[in-house]
Amino acid sequence: MKIAIIGTGNLGLSIAKGVLHSNGATSMYLTKRNVEPIKEFESYGNVIATSDNREAVQNSDILIFAVQPGHFAEILEDVKDLLTEKHVVISTITGFSISKIESIIGANNYIVRSMPNTAISVGKSMTCICSNEMGKKRIDLAKAIFNRMGHSMEIPESQMQAATVICASGIAFWMRLMRATTQGAIQLGFDAKEAQELAMHTCNGAASLLIESGNHPEEEIDRVTTPMGCTIQGLNEMEIQGLSSSLIQGIVASFNKITEFKTT
Repeated sequence: MKIAIIGTGNLGLSIAKGVLHSNGATSMYLTKRNVEPIKEFESYGNVIATSDNREAVQNSDILIFAVQPGHFAEILEDVKDLLTEKHVVISTITGFSISKIESIIGANNYIVRSMPNTAISVGKSMTCICSNEMGKKRIDLAKAIFNRMGHSMEIPESQMQAATVICASGIAFWMRLMRATTQGAIQLGFDAKEAQELAMHTCNGAASLLIESGNHPEEEIDRVTTPMGCTIQGLNEMEIQGLSSSLIQGIVASFNKITEFKTT
């Protein structure tokens, strides 16, 4: 695959690393106004760092845009005359709708919207994807790219804001839960480093159990709760204090805020 990443900031670099480490590109163009910070990627041999977006588009088939939202329309305007039937346009820009992209480059292009999260930098992103009608023909290609950096799921565009809350903001929610677990472990006598290690790997194990087994969380909870035991005592106290309800309320509050951004 001939891939161009237009806008190689933090997210763009994470995508580049994921693709390169999995040998997912025959060639790759990386664009940035100041190319010095990304010149080192040319050591891969099949990577070209440039400040010229048009050069990158002309020499690539898959165009992954990871620019600032305020610059996206201008960049699309600048390169739209170069787009051909070979190009797949993949946007990672939050809040920039498919219809808005189509209004600039036309609906006769393969257009895919993606919403990765920051775990893409370690190959563990949950990336949600949607497309225009033409883009449906290339959705499997887009999923294959992002599956190299975690897991992807195709959803309707109408759910992209909700997915942003669950998957992108969700990283922060899970971090806060792990921080609380760390603090609890410190209170029980572990030092801070040990406590965080215990919390991180237990969380990773819990997620892995569900991914590998396909079980509902309650099935795995039942495996570790015994009558009158310490686990059920702890779970019941957490529910009395509002653990589940506060998480749900927080998710809904976050969604209400992102919806407010859309309408103002």
